Amino acid sequence: MRRIRLFIDQPLQVGHSATLSEAAANHAVRVLRLREGDAVTLFNGDGHDYSGQILLGKREARVQIDSAAAIDNESPLAITLVQAIARGEKMDLILQKATELGVARVLPVTSDRTEVKLDEDRADKRILHWQRVLESACEQCGRAQIPQIESPLTLERAARLLADETDTKLVLHPEGGRPLSQIDCGESVSIAIGPEGGFSDRDLAVLDQAGFQRITLGPRVLRTETAGLATLAALQARFGDFV
Repeated sequence: MRRIRLFIDQPLQVGHSATLSEAAANHAVRVLRLREGDAVTLFNGDGHDYSGQILLGKREARVQIDSAAAIDNESPLAITLVQAIARGEKMDLILQKATELGVARVLPVTSDRTEVKLDEDRADKRILHWQRVLESACEQCGRAQIPQIESPLTLERAARLLADETDTKLVLHPEGGRPLSQIDCGESVSIAIGPEGGFSDRDLAVLDQAGFQRITLGPRVLRTETAGLATLAALQARFGDFV
């Protein structure tokens, strides 16, 4: 039996109904083909799933909430992904799969070799789009907490921001780094991933100054859309909840 989960950006309460947004209602009715009384689970990022039945009106769709359950599937390892902004669908893929792999926070950054340049207007639109990608990924993978995504920063600003945090700081670099098996970390870690052309020497110097340790993942060079995801999986296997 399939389980339908929908994100809704509003407070939810047992015994009350919640009106779906136009986009969510269209998805539920036209794409998922839900009918009156079908079971639906809502979540709003507060760590709970809210179960009920869909009620279809002429102009709106609502869900009558019957029960709520706390969802405990967040990783014990709080991972921040410092990701150089990738082009188009590559960035969407990174965000989607990072959510499935349990990332807690994403810091999109621009570095010396980043090809994507965003002005303020484009950045605002891109953040809204990325937020929808994260929400959709949570719908699919069962998470009830949405990963936090920050506004795009330069690598220098992101490094200064992270320098004051007490987490373990790592940067994936194919040359001169230590194997991940030789790294210890506590309950939180930040991992920096470069753009398509990799981090420049100046970028690496910035990260060095902020306390990032260089690590490698084997003898092969990984693309930016692969590197972060492979590192997240390796971190979860060694320090998180992959068993």
